[in-house]
Amino acid sequence: MSHTTGAGAPRSSGGSFLGEVRDAVTPRATLLVLGVIALQLLFIASYVGALHDPKPADVPFGVVVPAAAAGRTVERLETLPGTPLDPRTVADEASAREQVENREIDGALIVDPDGRRDTLLVASGGGTALATTLERLITALEENEGRPLRTVDVVPASAEDFDGLSSFYLVVGWCVGGYLCASILAISTGARPADPRRAAIRLLVMALVALVGGLGGALIIGPVLGALPGSTWALWGLGALTTFAVGAATLALQGLFGIIGIGLAILLVVVAGNPSAGGAFPLPMLPPFWKAIGPALPPGAGTWAARSIAYFRGNDVTASLLVLSAWAVAGTAVTMLASARRPGRREEV
Repeated sequence: MSHTTGAGAPRSSGGSFLGEVRDAVTPRATLLVLGVIALQLLFIASYVGALHDPKPADVPFGVVVPAAAAGRTVERLETLPGTPLDPRTVADEASAREQVENREIDGALIVDPDGRRDTLLVASGGGTALATTLERLITALEENEGRPLRTVDVVPASAEDFDGLSSFYLVVGWCVGGYLCASILAISTGARPADPRRAAIRLLVMALVALVGGLGGALIIGPVLGALPGSTWALWGLGALTTFAVGAATLALQGLFGIIGIGLAILLVVVAGNPSAGGAFPLPMLPPFWKAIGPALPPGAGTWAARSIAYFRGNDVTASLLVLSAWAVAGTAVTMLASARRPGRREEV
């Protein structure tokens, strides 16, 4: 049967389908789909690259040994295959315990001068995987030399905190809340702020959400589930700062790049941030790239601070809090500057 090709005449079914596809898939939609595919592949590459083969590398490690044998023992640990340890001499066992509790080192070997039994200090509160790896490594080393060894967990993880992962999941929840809330605020009536006033309102709403979400997470992880010890108030403050930092950064990226900013926020927080956060495997067990970027991104900074609050009496949180504060301040400033640069039409928050 012939088909009419004149104006207004129906096209063949194949031509109609292709035309509908062409009309539906605009160049902008095509770019967004390609962006999603890129995020998908980066997600796989990042998570598998960071977590498929964890190995300790240059783990800060203390050695308490009689002065006569100190250099020899440290050299022996320094020359282990793959350089898993970064050993340094510590004066005595009390100093070693203090440095572990202050998160200056991740473990320590106390050598008994009489050769009866050496002691390994670990801190599973800083990451069960790392503590277990250190125990396995030092046990094998001591067995080769015929020296008995006992392991002491100086900062043990809670029995309700399986593998020490609760801090990581708590921070992931705060980060997800931050970029999802910011995305909803920005795209509900357009991906760019209308003017500085509207941008300021969105930041204020983001701050209120951060306060509520931070408190909710701290209550759930502590009093409700008992998964983490430590101060609920301190965790609330950390949660509010983490959520707002991620939310402000997301608003800033959306202000600069529109809807593509959502993808960039996911790239920073989820694709790059989560596998490098030291959650499943603490930082010394990650490959160099992820080990380097982790502390500078909100998930990594938040996870470190949460563990410090929960298990280490808040020791060594300053750098992490400064990182989160920098994201919050920079996100706020860029959001306002982007809105001032593009004073679009007035729109609802």
